[in-house]
Amino acid sequence: MHAPRHYSRREVLAIGASIGAAAALPFASSFAAASPVLSRPIPRTGERLPVVGLGTAIVFDIGEDAARRAERGAVIRALVEGGGRLIDTAPSYGTAEDVLGDLLSAMGARDKVFLATKVRATSRDESIAEMRQSLRRLRTGKVDLMQLHNVGDAATDLRALKGWQQEGFTRYVGITHFQSGAYDRLAQVIRREKPEFVQLNYSLAERSAEERLLPLAADTGTAVLVNLPFGRGRLFSAVRGKPLPDWAKEFDATSWAQFFLKYLLGNEAVTCVIPGTDKAVYMVDNLGAGRGRLPDQAMRKRMAGFWQSLG
Repeated sequence: MHAPRHYSRREVLAIGASIGAAAALPFASSFAAASPVLSRPIPRTGERLPVVGLGTAIVFDIGEDAARRAERGAVIRALVEGGGRLIDTAPSYGTAEDVLGDLLSAMGARDKVFLATKVRATSRDESIAEMRQSLRRLRTGKVDLMQLHNVGDAATDLRALKGWQQEGFTRYVGITHFQSGAYDRLAQVIRREKPEFVQLNYSLAERSAEERLLPLAADTGTAVLVNLPFGRGRLFSAVRGKPLPDWAKEFDATSWAQFFLKYLLGNEAVTCVIPGTDKAVYMVDNLGAGRGRLPDQAMRKRMAGFWQSLG
């Protein structure tokens, strides 16, 4: 739990200015596109989610920096106006929960987003304390998804999260990890605990989720959120200075970001990709991956071969 923060008058004015700048720009149509973003159902309930969301690790850990808060407010606006909903955060992401909570509150945008966060503590009392702290930081009485962060034990149970779900503090529960070495653990927890969501790493640079975990999620009716869809920037580094292949037009990709995201979305087990995004123009581009055609199985094989050829 963080110690209480004490700000100078200048800091208070700067924070207020940044939030005000974000709130002053209305939810209109500045980022809206003509065609809607594809949505997919959460398997257990049928509630639909747009397939492109927003991750906040690192990019929302900005403290009280007024200019960057205003910039992140523009990212949220681009997400919502462009047809997205899901925003994923965590208490371990530095100040991300605080920043996100402040911006959503100031912009009156809480009810416009599907808000997901995480808990790391495993003991009942510690996990409850951590979850309550997240609600305070996020300035909300409940979240849409609470996830057990980076599952470390295959025997882990989700009693605390399910208890919160029953009490109405979260609508869904899930589990996460960002390394493929944890997939055996995740698989065991999915089978036993039956969470509504699993969040995992998946990209053209790391496709091992395709072998076992994505088929398992499809079989068990578990929604899949994809973190690290750009492989921590590895994908962009590999294509820097290279033109997009002409055949990318066959699945309506107009940028490398859309190329990489559409590969993931071509797998129907994927519910939503959540790339970390710090600029509105990138958010708009990412949302484009959820529009138009998606690659079929043959095209995805071609895309994987293209990636391997970059060596």
